[in-house]
Amino acid sequence: MSHTAPIRNPVRVAAKAVNLRAMLAATATALALIGVLVVSPARAQDPADSDRYAAIVVDAQSGEVFYAMRADSPRYPASLTKIMTLYMAFEEMAQGRLKPDDVITLSAYAASMPPTKSGLKAGDTITVDMAMRLIAAYSANDLAAALGEHIGGSEQRFAALMTVKAQELGMTRSNFVNASGLPDSRQVSSARDFAVLARAVMRDFPQYYEYFHVRSVQFNGRTYSNHNPLLAYPGVDGMKTGFINAAGYNLVASQRKGNHRLIAVMLGGSNKAQRREHVSTLMNTGFDVFARREKGEQIVVAQNEFRSAMAPKYQVVGDSNALLAALDAQDDEDGTTVQRLSGTAKAPAVVAALSKAEKAAEEKAAAKKKKKDPDAIWAVQVGAFKQKSLAADWAKDIKKRFPSLKGFETDVSENDAGRYRTRFIDMTKAEAQKACKAIEAKRLDCMVVKS
Repeated sequence: MSHTAPIRNPVRVAAKAVNLRAMLAATATALALIGVLVVSPARAQDPADSDRYAAIVVDAQSGEVFYAMRADSPRYPASLTKIMTLYMAFEEMAQGRLKPDDVITLSAYAASMPPTKSGLKAGDTITVDMAMRLIAAYSANDLAAALGEHIGGSEQRFAALMTVKAQELGMTRSNFVNASGLPDSRQVSSARDFAVLARAVMRDFPQYYEYFHVRSVQFNGRTYSNHNPLLAYPGVDGMKTGFINAAGYNLVASQRKGNHRLIAVMLGGSNKAQRREHVSTLMNTGFDVFARREKGEQIVVAQNEFRSAMAPKYQVVGDSNALLAALDAQDDEDGTTVQRLSGTAKAPAVVAALSKAEKAAEEKAAAKKKKKDPDAIWAVQVGAFKQKSLAADWAKDIKKRFPSLKGFETDVSENDAGRYRTRFIDMTKAEAQKACKAIEAKRLDCMVVKS
């Protein structure tokens, strides 16, 4: 006869250093009748007490979430960014536009990236395959920038393509401005988004997943070791570590046991040891759920998140690119201090929401103005997509980011090439140019055209 017993929060288990099964046995009677697996709030010494902490554990096959805390809160991805960079490269290789033996020539810009880096100089060359191995295993920032330039023409354009692809994959809280994850306050994501990305890599490009399992790379007479310590654990076959001061210690890991595979994402760890032990505990707890289900127990995963500390520290209202506070200096994975690469980004302002009546009046006034203005024949195009739904979603996202566009009508129409254009129409030329300038200031694509 099946029954249900509880599992305590994996963080609390680790902190108390108790045997998980002993704890289950001690509390089975109390909760056997309610059929719920309880994840309790964390203790003071838990990683979850840090405001930077966020985590999620999912079944790689089904996507079932076993554990999530602040999984949708905005966080700095640091070098986890390179998973997205490599996903873009995998797509290029799968479509025949990029080959493993293609040669990349390092630009002066790519060679100037701060450590961790390969040490190549401007003008040096490297194959795509070797660059990808060093990006995955050693987290080489110079090669991430070089690969981005090779694919996108410039790192800036490549990062914009990364953001569009992230949206297509369902990574709704991600914005990329560089290929490496070096400090930039506009480059944000979430624990859930990286779980989505990890599943996408496995689903879309299983033939290239081995790049994330490379333990070390021999190049130019030097051995470059993988930063991921969990690769030494049985069944762990990827994926990537990351660290900057503003983010803390991040890790995406994948582990297989028997017929099951779990993906764990931890963001905001205090140190490498804590990151390693915490992710390992999260994995072990998840696999214990699988084992108990196979024995006939009806396990339902639930979470009691009733502490105020569970809420995100920062509330973002308005432009999602202007997240958190500006960075002065950060550290990369090897601890080298580096200066922020981009201009100062302001902390998010708290903007009072307009009432429905105010919004309606604002839209009505804008519509009335356009009817009277014979020069409103211009449009701002912000993208072109293969699917109409993606074009429409991008229009909604742009409107959220740029409130000044809310008074203008959205147009999603198919062009001669079979792509759906996202446009804001019925503008004067001056309005279109002003709107496009604001959009380009956020490093997003924009074009002024006649509607």
